[in-house]
Amino acid sequence: MSLFYLVAFIAIFFALMTIFTKNPVHSVLYLVVTFFTLSVHYILLNAQFLAVVNFIVYMGAIMVLFLFVLMLLNLNEDTEPMKSNLVKIMGVIAGMCLFATLLGAFRVIEPSNELVTGNTEIGLVKHLGNVLFNEFLLPFEISAILLLIAMIGAVLLAKKEVKEIKKA
Repeated sequence: MSLFYLVAFIAIFFALMTIFTKNPVHSVLYLVVTFFTLSVHYILLNAQFLAVVNFIVYMGAIMVLFLFVLMLLNLNEDTEPMKSNLVKIMGVIAGMCLFATLLGAFRVIEPSNELVTGNTEIGLVKHLGNVLFNEFLLPFEISAILLLIAMIGAVLLAKKEVKEIKKA
């Protein structure tokens, strides 16, 4: 249990560093460390598949993309827009709503949940595959078709038309 608290403290610390740091590249790197600690939490919850997917997809692909975009934008203090007081007030209200939600969640959650401690199969890839391909086969196939249609649409939108030059 002490490992959980140590990893939770590190996750919260680097999440706060992500928010409060001035350099956007450092902020993205702190977010990578935060995602790594979330992968450790998934492993502690016996959800190895989610840990690997979080590690590969978020840390390996999306965060590298964020780094490339930030480096290509070349953000300086001169190009940063001024934030109005209304935006700051809305941020404080959203933060207080998140804090109230977290307090409500901690009040409802019991530390020893019988469903999690009783079933050691939860979170394993074999069990996830059985549930996904038996109980949720139709939604899985529909989402696959939607992703295929979106991919075809993106390729068609990005495709440049070749204009033929007529010779007289």
